[in-house]
Amino acid sequence: GFEVLASASHYWPLEDVDGIQEFRDTNGDIVEGMVNKGIYVTEKKGVTFLFFGSYRNSCISNPEACGPEGVTFSFFWKTQDQQAKLLPASGGRVISSGFKICSNEGEGSVEFYTRGNAMMKWTASFSPPGPYWTHILFTWQSREGLKVYVNGTLNTTDPAGKVFYDYGDGSASVLAGSEGRAGKRWVNGAFDEFIIWERALSPREVQQYFTAAVGVQVLLSSTLPWSLMTTTTNPVLPTSAYQPIISALRQDWRSSQTARSLLGQLQNVSRSLPKESLPEHTAQSLAEAFLKAVEDFMLLSDWIDGPGTPEVLSSLIHTIDTVMAHLSQNLHGNSLTLEGSSAVADYTVVRMNPQSLNVSHYRFPSRGHSYISIPSEAFHGKAWITIVGLLYHNLHYFFHNINPEDTRIAEAAAYKGYMISASSYLISVKVEPLPQLSYNLSGSPVLSIQLSHRLTPRQYSQALNKSNRVHLYCAFLDYSNGTGVWSNEGCVRHGGDLNHSLCLCNHLTNFAILMQVVPLKV
Repeated sequence: GFEVLASASHYWPLEDVDGIQEFRDTNGDIVEGMVNKGIYVTEKKGVTFLFFGSYRNSCISNPEACGPEGVTFSFFWKTQDQQAKLLPASGGRVISSGFKICSNEGEGSVEFYTRGNAMMKWTASFSPPGPYWTHILFTWQSREGLKVYVNGTLNTTDPAGKVFYDYGDGSASVLAGSEGRAGKRWVNGAFDEFIIWERALSPREVQQYFTAAVGVQVLLSSTLPWSLMTTTTNPVLPTSAYQPIISALRQDWRSSQTARSLLGQLQNVSRSLPKESLPEHTAQSLAEAFLKAVEDFMLLSDWIDGPGTPEVLSSLIHTIDTVMAHLSQNLHGNSLTLEGSSAVADYTVVRMNPQSLNVSHYRFPSRGHSYISIPSEAFHGKAWITIVGLLYHNLHYFFHNINPEDTRIAEAAAYKGYMISASSYLISVKVEPLPQLSYNLSGSPVLSIQLSHRLTPRQYSQALNKSNRVHLYCAFLDYSNGTGVWSNEGCVRHGGDLNHSLCLCNHLTNFAILMQVVPLKV
């Protein structure tokens, strides 16, 4: 990874930051200000200039001069950290005569310009980092356009660009700071490890540098130029790439976050988790920290009962599913069971050989009156399987006043204007590879889902009113079109009463019982 850094043309370490490994010589000193050259000067207004020597008409200031090799810019960035001491390179944007990086109103973006005869702009947007260090790297080549990597993984691209005439400051050095244009609000934050390569790094090189920067520290030999060696006198133990994320998630974000921005940060976590093996204790810490951040989100009130509440809820559940699926896919070792409980949900992550299942059904959770049961015959083959189970404690309270016309439940849509509410816990089980279930719900094997009803006093009163008819639906959130929509396709309510429901389904996802109360005279 640091061999990749050694090939850079410019390097600014800026500050010594926990969790980000610097490029050091054999004495342990940071190689300050140069792989080739680089000097930073801090201004009083919170703007830091990064001087890179003679840059005019260079590939750095004018991408047209790059040739087919292209150019790469890399840095670590964090935002929304109002209480921490800001580093010398602080603010919400980085600009030069050839590019601009900024974060504003919950969105990060990179803009890249060419001048002269081909006046073009490439733009790529991404979720900005939260209060933890996030690695942002972008490459540009004339034939491939702009590529943005977040934490070592390709995040977004703009291969074609477009003609644009109002482009960048032709006289700017590289600068990072919080001074925006009039009327423009730039997010406070901090930058570290700013690097420029006068070539486009390959995806493998991007991953190698990111892994080295957050992992094992490698030393630069002062006697053999640009050759690398590891220390033998004071070895540095590897640092998990997950640790900065876990540390940031453990902060209380409510004091400085709106619900929209906090949800954006949670989504950014779900998209930016490193593709690295997770030891059991690290996986447990990540699950606990992430669900605590979800709890912080749910304690905010500015998203409740708004017009966008259903969309926010479905996005939140999808984000939780993504993080828990990452845990199951990257958990190190075999025959593991990760279990826990938080204010948000009880959860389990299991990796096992299905042939070791010596009972007729797998059940989650193993105790209680609300559960999902999967027949063992559905776990075909000899491949190892992973199971993720979540039983949410309070999310069902927020699914009320659902317009039946906004669902894929035909029976409910027939009663227009009679709103639907969740009347049970929300429960989820995901299995990889998928279990073999009978498409015919009268066949075998199928899922059995039992859910106790959690009725509010108002729901009880409506249900017991003899002038009303109560409709109970076994439903799930269908994400097939990108956003969660309640549907009952592939599910049937097989039994139950006003206190509980028994459902049969031919697929796995998030389930709940929905109630619709309709006057008998309708």
